[in-house]
Amino acid sequence: MANTNVINKPNIQHKNPLAQTLLNKLDYDQLTNCMRCGFCLPACPTFRETGVEPESPRGRIALMKAVADGLMDPDQAFQDQMNHCLGCRACEPVCPADVKYGQLIEQARDAIEDHAEHSAPVKGLRKLLFKGVFPKRGNLKLLGGSLGFYQKSGLQKLARGTGIMRLFPQHLREMESILPQSTSKGVVEQLGTFYPAKGEAIARVALFRGCIMDVMFAGTNVNTVKLLSEAGFDVVIPEAQVCCGALHAHSGEMDQAKGLAKVNIDVFKGAGIDYIASNAGGCGALLVEYDHLMHEEGDPQLRKDASWFAERVIDVSKLIVEKGRIPAFSEHKDAGKLVSITYQDSCHLRNVMKSSNSPRQLMRSVEGATYVEMKESDRCCGSAGTYNVLQPEMAGQLLEHKMEHAANTNAAYMLTSNPGCLLQMKLGIEKHQPPFRMEAKHIVDYLYERVFTDDQVK
Repeated sequence: MANTNVINKPNIQHKNPLAQTLLNKLDYDQLTNCMRCGFCLPACPTFRETGVEPESPRGRIALMKAVADGLMDPDQAFQDQMNHCLGCRACEPVCPADVKYGQLIEQARDAIEDHAEHSAPVKGLRKLLFKGVFPKRGNLKLLGGSLGFYQKSGLQKLARGTGIMRLFPQHLREMESILPQSTSKGVVEQLGTFYPAKGEAIARVALFRGCIMDVMFAGTNVNTVKLLSEAGFDVVIPEAQVCCGALHAHSGEMDQAKGLAKVNIDVFKGAGIDYIASNAGGCGALLVEYDHLMHEEGDPQLRKDASWFAERVIDVSKLIVEKGRIPAFSEHKDAGKLVSITYQDSCHLRNVMKSSNSPRQLMRSVEGATYVEMKESDRCCGSAGTYNVLQPEMAGQLLEHKMEHAANTNAAYMLTSNPGCLLQMKLGIEKHQPPFRMEAKHIVDYLYERVFTDDQVK
């Protein structure tokens, strides 16, 4: 398939190498599709915080086009502006021209990374994470086991008690304080590669287990498999699957993201499955766009297989609601009163995977619980992959607003559908201490723990 995105590109040879790379990589049709109408402005978290035009999708697109057209050089201020975007993609659902802003920002970051001059420590860390850890299951297990040992052995308590943690920036100390219990034993080690449906099987589903998800949230992966089984699905967990590539794509490592996608496409294509279940909005948003990721590949079969893959990716809540048998959920009978629950949308789940109703439908089906809609639940919490680590000031501002709205719900449980959002909400609860007991949980964990059977509430 020929790439039609270059038809309207200006015939310019830029003196600035980064400007030339941006011109080559940016989808010029998408740049020109932007009508500058401004519908994206109130949807954009960074614009709402600052009121500055370049902090908006419209503003960033204008900057990209100005560089592509040779009207400005991509200086450090331009690069900082591209990296200050959360990538939440809240602008896309409200755009009347259907501009694919998320793809543009990733293309811009990919071009910037091609010319980035990182310090030696940063280069080493990026290489370690993007090439040595995320793509390799053995190294991920080692990481999970090491973190688990640190948490269980007393080293964590010692590090905090001796003040060693004060050597790190405050936002990293805060993140360390709310890390979940890690493990080297992921879902395959705990359940195997196949888990049968309860009752007659409706369909055969493959679980995308993720990378960090399977060492820091392995229990959620296990609960996802068991919840899908309760809903009537045979579940397979292809052992050879790798990282989805989302963190690579968001960080300008597009070639590495494509390499990981090729592995996953091949592995899941051979698994004989009907659907690919995702329990992490950030992963699912890239998985569902594997077809776009591969649209310029020269191999027609690979492009066809990428489309096959993308068409089968579905969020676990949506899969249960639309394709499965919804289990009976019940709060524990000794609760004595209605338990209130609220929900923080995963931006990528809502804006890219188009799944916001299904989680709410499941929460509203829990007997003994009352669902309370949180104000601006669809607004980014500030996690955004690694954003809260790399841009802690803006992430902290967004979290402040989120916790104000959370406190107004008086909810006992703050649920979400993405591990990054979950950690951010745990951090918010820890820092702001609502005037009532609130616990942040992944929606899968909350629901599975409340599956009501004839003899027990699990």
